[in-house]
Amino acid sequence: MDKVVESAAAAVRDIADGASIAVGGFGTAGVPWELVAALLDHGATDLTVVTNNCGVNGVGLVRLLKERRISKVIASYFGQNLEFARQYLAGEIEVELTPQGTLAERLRAGGAGIAAFFTPTGVGTVVAEGGLPRRYDAGGDVSVASPAKEVRTFTVRGRARDFVLEESIVTDYAFVRAAVADRHGNAVFHAAAMNFNPDVAMAGRVTVVEAERVVQPGGIDPDAVHLPGVFVQKVVAVDVGRIE
Repeated sequence: MDKVVESAAAAVRDIADGASIAVGGFGTAGVPWELVAALLDHGATDLTVVTNNCGVNGVGLVRLLKERRISKVIASYFGQNLEFARQYLAGEIEVELTPQGTLAERLRAGGAGIAAFFTPTGVGTVVAEGGLPRRYDAGGDVSVASPAKEVRTFTVRGRARDFVLEESIVTDYAFVRAAVADRHGNAVFHAAAMNFNPDVAMAGRVTVVEAERVVQPGGIDPDAVHLPGVFVQKVVAVDVGRIE
């Protein structure tokens, strides 16, 4: 039951080339900085990363991007990540853009064992109809585009509406950052770090929590737990570091 490992490096040492990793955080809040840095040092490449936004200029996942460690990103937002945008437009990386709420639900559904779900978000757009560029070639033409998705009509609250089918996401690994975790993996997130971190943690087959404070079992009020330890395989104690 004791899931604490001695370091971030130890937590990521078994990640192989070609692995898929869901990474928590919203903007710069709740980003697992130490685990991302450890993965950079570890050297794994050809990674598929699922995240809301792929870091910001100079910090976070953008460091892996610059080292060409990431081959595909499933995300909802480019933000001010100039390297992310450059690689996408230059045809150096495949990007599956997904509406933000849909991305969160795909992760949560994966953790809950739900294969797919219907949502009205994206109906009538390229999200549902297909054709959204996933990869460009060297000449700037689309070489890989998103496929069309199933659309069905359901009556909800007395109104017939179209809904698009979205598949859930399960990844090999998941990285999240918590304010507090106990040695069994139960975790508490602070403020905006609640965005995406619980859903990301659920989606990983092996989930690693980096925590600013690790307490003994029973040190967290059960009613305060945001992420149950059943979803967590490893816990790493890290310095407080960045204050967002």
